[in-house]
Amino acid sequence: MTTVEVAPDRILLAQRVQQALSEVTDPELDQPITELGFVRTIELDDDGVTVHLRLPTAFCSPNFAYLMAADSLDALRDVEGIGRVRVMLDDHHDSDKINSGLAADAGYLGTFGVEADSDLDGLRRTFLRKAHSAAMERAVSDHMRRTGTGPEDLYRLTLHDLVRGPLKAALLRRRVAIGLDACPACRVLVDETGRPLPADEIPLRLRFARSVRISMEGNAHFCRGLLATRYADDDVSAEPHVTDRRTHGSNR
Repeated sequence: MTTVEVAPDRILLAQRVQQALSEVTDPELDQPITELGFVRTIELDDDGVTVHLRLPTAFCSPNFAYLMAADSLDALRDVEGIGRVRVMLDDHHDSDKINSGLAADAGYLGTFGVEADSDLDGLRRTFLRKAHSAAMERAVSDHMRRTGTGPEDLYRLTLHDLVRGPLKAALLRRRVAIGLDACPACRVLVDETGRPLPADEIPLRLRFARSVRISMEGNAHFCRGLLATRYADDDVSAEPHVTDRRTHGSNR
């Protein structure tokens, strides 16, 4: 349970902050940073909010670390009436550089300069496509279990055919994220450009998507274990510690 030092009539902003952070995902694992335990603390004061993030190791990829911190900053700035927003990355070998870059709104290239080893937008697109591939495989495998549909008939499967639920919702979100159509008549099994897969390509594509999904799920489990070991004195399974230091009663 979240530890919140907040009067009941002032809890609304804290809830909105946590909801905003729950929309931020680890780009490689495609899971919310709140569920992974990466949000360490949230502190509200009269000026705004300060959020501290943590990662499983001090040597997590700097571009991933920056991406999550920058996405957290953007998500929080969209919270109505939040005031000043600060996001701080703790215990990382590039913490000082990343935190300075975030505070200055320097962007990825402005933060890392000549050390920037890739285009951040390109990296984001790569992982969004992997997330779509994994979501597609989950939805199709679930459909096959539910209906007994064989691989030979999957080329005709449309979004309308999928049962409503979290797997379908996740697939639709990921299609939209990479710019694909999400109308009910669209084929489920498509490549990253939205081209429907021919029947003879589907078995191989599904095997590849399954390997992507298993790898992502395995890495997420591994990261949780590393985080629990690194912060053994903290309850990393809990939601972030939230402190309200505001001196007024407004929910902003």
